Amino acid sequence: MKKKLLSLFLVGCMAAGMLAGCGKTDDGKKTSSDKKTEASDGETPLVVGYAPFSAKFSPFFADTQYDQDAANMTQILLIGTDRAGGIIYNGIEGQTTSYNGTDYTYYTPSDVDVNIDDATGDTTYTIKMRDDLKFSDGEPVTADDVIFNMYVLCDNDYDGSSTLYSQPIKGVKAYRANSTAADSVTDEMVQAKIDEMPEDLANQIKETLITPLLTSEFEWVKSDVVSDPTSYGCEEGMTAAQCFATLYAVDENYDPADKDDDTVLADIIAQYGSDYKTLATNYGDESYFDEDVTKLAETAVIEDMRAAGEGEEVPNISGITRVDDYTVQVVTDGYDATTIYQLGLAVAPMHYYGDKSLYDYDNNSFGFTRGDLSIVREKTDKPMGAGPYVFDKYENKTIYYTANENYFLGAPKTKNVQFKETAETEKVTAVEQGTVDLTDPSGSKETFEQIAGINSNGETSGDKLITDTVDNLGYGYLGCNADTVNVGGDPSSDASKDLRKAMMTIFSVYRDVNIDSYYGDAASIINYPISNTSWAAPQKSDADYEVAYSKDVNGNPIYTDGMSADEKYEAAKQAALGYFEAAGYTVENGKVTAAPEGASMEYEVIIPAEGSSDHPAFGILTDAKEAFESIGITLTINNPSDSNVLWDKLDAGEQNFWTAAWGATIDPDMYQVYYSTNVVGQGGTNSNHYHIADPELDSLIMEARTSDDQAFRKAEYKQCLDIILDWAVELPTYQRENCVIYSPERINEDTMTKDVTPFYGWLNEVQNVEMK
Repeated sequence: MKKKLLSLFLVGCMAAGMLAGCGKTDDGKKTSSDKKTEASDGETPLVVGYAPFSAKFSPFFADTQYDQDAANMTQILLIGTDRAGGIIYNGIEGQTTSYNGTDYTYYTPSDVDVNIDDATGDTTYTIKMRDDLKFSDGEPVTADDVIFNMYVLCDNDYDGSSTLYSQPIKGVKAYRANSTAADSVTDEMVQAKIDEMPEDLANQIKETLITPLLTSEFEWVKSDVVSDPTSYGCEEGMTAAQCFATLYAVDENYDPADKDDDTVLADIIAQYGSDYKTLATNYGDESYFDEDVTKLAETAVIEDMRAAGEGEEVPNISGITRVDDYTVQVVTDGYDATTIYQLGLAVAPMHYYGDKSLYDYDNNSFGFTRGDLSIVREKTDKPMGAGPYVFDKYENKTIYYTANENYFLGAPKTKNVQFKETAETEKVTAVEQGTVDLTDPSGSKETFEQIAGINSNGETSGDKLITDTVDNLGYGYLGCNADTVNVGGDPSSDASKDLRKAMMTIFSVYRDVNIDSYYGDAASIINYPISNTSWAAPQKSDADYEVAYSKDVNGNPIYTDGMSADEKYEAAKQAALGYFEAAGYTVENGKVTAAPEGASMEYEVIIPAEGSSDHPAFGILTDAKEAFESIGITLTINNPSDSNVLWDKLDAGEQNFWTAAWGATIDPDMYQVYYSTNVVGQGGTNSNHYHIADPELDSLIMEARTSDDQAFRKAEYKQCLDIILDWAVELPTYQRENCVIYSPERINEDTMTKDVTPFYGWLNEVQNVEMK
């Protein structure tokens, strides 16, 4: 099963399994000098079985959880958390907290002080690092490295998973716009600029929006459409150029005959000029370019103001200050509950990822050319940092690491570690046979039975295999791209929502039987798009708790007590037909016979099961496919052998439906995954794969950040969850347990991390693991 980053996902030390610090049951201060030991001379490596990597091993740009783990083996994180997900404010001397009746002391790279000004409401975060930190190459870790990382994450060219730039840090907005006038730009000024469309703005729209989309679409036509041209409005036997002209030519009389592909593409691009509205309509989404054009126009307005003498250039972020060699201060407008988690970033070395000659804090140069992160991207496939291990190479689907003798918690006990790509179906046998020593198979019924059968005691932990389970900090889901599944090109319309609800109603009814069949007691059905490990998750005992997609188009319950499984399946189909009809589909004699404009009779769902049936959603999709066919809708299941097919399509914004699992963060902030500007191509993090764009949702997400009152935030997030379900872009499927298995014959059990939690996994103390 593949996991996609959230916050990815995943921001700094706040994700489970990340290397946030060391937990001990004593309360003595730990320092590099008194803890440091030589790495073991033993050459036996610890081999860890992993799902396939995407080779983005960067603390800045990793996409999948697996790539993030690979990068984090080499990194330290500025701020740490304990087993319950609480912030470690005094990590230098060590902070002791209790979990499950045991006191653990956590040591991290920094101490953190948070102060809210009573007069202004501004919040100041003072982060003081220990002064003996070193990167794996021996270079010291200083405040300058932290400053470099923060500026990378706030740069306009940054498009990774972090959303530090969205925090209310003083001066960030003005810095990104490079003008003090940024805060005075109004919506009316931006719209006026769009309406007048000066030549420079028109050229930018053509070059940065229209040309790339048409180029991409032509490639799509050549690779996909020509194999079945009639399904896309083209005629049988057409060439790619002829089909492309049929789909996109503005001039109805344009004839591509006797012209090569490059000429046809150039001709059609010229026909649009800067007319992004027409292209968006022909593409099937009238608002497709609106956010991009708004950003370009806003920049143009600021340039006009600058030319008129208004505003000044902004050379730095005023809210980020270097206090001394080991202290950084961050000041925000007001209070935002998510900020301290966002500040838990990896402290990657500026001298490796950037250019030391370009760093001059006093003269506003921060280690790279502003607006150009190419120097950072060059190191994406080979990470380096101050973490417990040094990245050696990625070869033959295996990552090789060696112990970092400079690690501030002491050189790791095991000198060599390998992360080895291992098929899901082979993970248990791989540990049994010694191919790998530790791995994380899906905790299915079949898996647990297989493990118990290997151990002589017939249990999941025994002489051959030891199993650790804990609720996963994340959840499984089925996603939908609103931009490709809608009616009339309007993803937000009631008709479009009804179409997606029709689909989700069918998918939803098959969750119970299939998740139980796959996981048994190791997973449960969830009905809201949030992990049950979160304090913000709705509970069944809540008065307004509802089963996902269990009401018909009139708002009446689809199911009644005492219904058999078959009766529920039939009721779901009838409810789906009601939604299809409300969406504008023609329904006759219990079947859908025609689709409204912009909608389809066939949709594709991708399941990243590597070509096998071993995936918790496989049964859901196969049952749903049969149900859809019985009412006239075709569901095509794409089960590629390479899961990157899915990630590539999601990144391109082309997919209809897909199944995956989110990794979550400790804080339930929803900005990265659901905020409208994070849709592909809108200038954000490209992590809103649902393409949900709802002003009310955006407002609630930002309001929830303004308070540390959990009751208030939970109420705000409940409204957010209801909006997401109303858009019908996500079907939560299951909350599972994480399952880690390892060989007690090869790994010293006493050195494995104790009391693992959703917020603190075995990797948090990987430096302590010893091989026998």
